[in-house]
Amino acid sequence: MKIVFDTKGNEKQKECARAWVNDSITEIVYGGSKGSAKSFTGCSLIFGDALIYPNTQYFIARKNLNDLRKFTLPSIYEVMEKMDVNSEMFKYDGKDNFFTLYNQSKVFLLECRYLPSDPIFERFGSMQMTRGWIEEAGQITFNAKQNIHASIGRWKNDDYNLAGKLLMTCNPSKNFLYKEYYKPNKEGTLNKSSKFIQALPSDNKMLSRGYLDNLEKILSNNEKERLLKGNWEYDDNPFALCDYEAIISIFENRHVIKTGVKYITADVARYGSDRAVIFVWDGWVVIECITFDISSTTDLQNAINSLRTKHNIPANRCIADDDGVGGGVVDNCKILGFVNNSKAIDEPIQLGVAVKPNFKNLQAQCVFYFAQTVNDYGIFIECDMQEKFKEFIIEEIETIERKESEGTGTIEIMGKDSVKDKIGRSPDFRDALMMRKFFDLKPPLKAAKYSF
Repeated sequence: MKIVFDTKGNEKQKECARAWVNDSITEIVYGGSKGSAKSFTGCSLIFGDALIYPNTQYFIARKNLNDLRKFTLPSIYEVMEKMDVNSEMFKYDGKDNFFTLYNQSKVFLLECRYLPSDPIFERFGSMQMTRGWIEEAGQITFNAKQNIHASIGRWKNDDYNLAGKLLMTCNPSKNFLYKEYYKPNKEGTLNKSSKFIQALPSDNKMLSRGYLDNLEKILSNNEKERLLKGNWEYDDNPFALCDYEAIISIFENRHVIKTGVKYITADVARYGSDRAVIFVWDGWVVIECITFDISSTTDLQNAINSLRTKHNIPANRCIADDDGVGGGVVDNCKILGFVNNSKAIDEPIQLGVAVKPNFKNLQAQCVFYFAQTVNDYGIFIECDMQEKFKEFIIEEIETIERKESEGTGTIEIMGKDSVKDKIGRSPDFRDALMMRKFFDLKPPLKAAKYSF
């Protein structure tokens, strides 16, 4: 069967189609804005293959199944009509959400949202698919993408000499797409088996009249940057607590004044479990940073004690996380311990009355107020950092998100496991930075004597 994919002059769609038939390319990221024909492209490629190769199997995945039903199904029917595929050549099972074509090929609609009963997406493990497409890939997690991708290339690929292939369509987002595809493509380091295609509304010759004008009127400046201009450096996450421009400025805020009062904050890890990070502060200026990819408790104790001596910092102005292996460092260095799940610190209000703050725990409290300091351009990282560490810090601060309220009014921050899933590592720099806020909330009453 011959299928015609008429792009109506859209060169980005043609580029995507060429990548789809290129056996050396196994992953394609297409999109970057509204109105760039993402859904039409995905439907055309998936159903084009399903019609050409009998008894093959494909998936169209999205975070929520209802969104596939509401927004992607109409595009599927539109593509079928454009391909002159009449209703007798396919059947949609609305109960189990899959299409069966006249040649026994199948296309499954899959939900990729996180389920507490299946945190690592094992439900995709037994699937056998020929190829697949993730719609709105910016909404799903890295683990979801990895596990559903593992199902590709397992059904009739050898029979037709078809390379396993995953298409991901998206708008700009600061999840794994930014790290794994957009940025490497920008830097010229993208893996040769991957293809990143930036598509904009101007590439789509079939946009209805007034569409762009209407978006210009209704979108915020942030949304215009992302959804019209395809700017991946902006983020429209409504739960994000830090402004992107303020985050970038932490390396440029030379107006932040050193106070002469110094502190040490440390996020502890041991023997390759995450990264250990130690910051030395003068007021809200980071003046020194030490990191360990692999470290022992002794290494960390020696580093902290050495920095205390070098900068003349008393023990009660030093803090390290007291969870897990960090407890040994805290005990042996005789410094303060930061317990993430401990209760929040009472905050004084007018007339000196202390009230119980509405934070879930100490970590949420310190992260929340640290985010305010970032947005107020009140932190300056002065010390010389490797370029990759700057990128890590920016990315980790961007993950500071308030969890959606469940009606309790409690301020809760997105947990470390969710952050790990989003960026592929623990937010060690962020955690070491946010501990500095502890000393603003609970300042030392007096300097403690050194105790080594």
